Amino acid sequence: MTFSIAGFCRESGALGMAISSSSIAVVGRCAWVRSGTGIIATQNLTNPHLGPLGLDLLARGHAPAVVRDMLLASDRGQAYRQLLIMDRQGCHAHHTGEHALPVWAQASAEGCAAAGNLLASPQVPARMVAAFECSVGRPLAQRLLDAMHAGLAAGGEVRDLQSAGLLVADDTGWNVVDLRVDQHARPLTELQRLWTLYAPLQAGYADRVLAPERYTPVAPA
Repeated sequence: MTFSIAGFCRESGALGMAISSSSIAVVGRCAWVRSGTGIIATQNLTNPHLGPLGLDLLARGHAPAVVRDMLLASDRGQAYRQLLIMDRQGCHAHHTGEHALPVWAQASAEGCAAAGNLLASPQVPARMVAAFECSVGRPLAQRLLDAMHAGLAAGGEVRDLQSAGLLVADDTGWNVVDLRVDQHARPLTELQRLWTLYAPLQAGYADRVLAPERYTPVAPA
């Protein structure tokens, strides 16, 4: 009941993920991004435990395909699971179990990977990957959103979407973008609106993390 894309920007080293679903709170259950480490998406009948575990395995230097196999070995529900894994260099691996909700599909290219289930068309992930590739030069967050809009235009999920999210991490050590929409009639439109508002502020927030000595705390009144 979800479609998502993970992406990597070679110019900045940032990595991120965008996701949407007909279920509420999709980011909190399905999307895991860690600065300097990678991305885990655990979809379909979600097992949220696979997110932190997968990130820990990536942090230990395991390749995405190895992490995938290790996660599946620990997961009794692997036949129902859909996984998307990306490391900090943009290498990626997929898994979709034999009992995943139809229609499911996955697609990938250099530096990006998309997957979905309960899709209106098996072409949805491929359209997402194509849109990501065509938006080189834009901020990673917007490239991920471009991909999500393309996926929705290709049919998206068969059910009405309720939630969406956008996560991006860079070398600051935290997720510099963490935007979420829940129980909204047009969650991707709302997510785009939030990103448009947040985009001009992002650099300033990151600067406060990297150089806190430049900012004087305001004393309480």
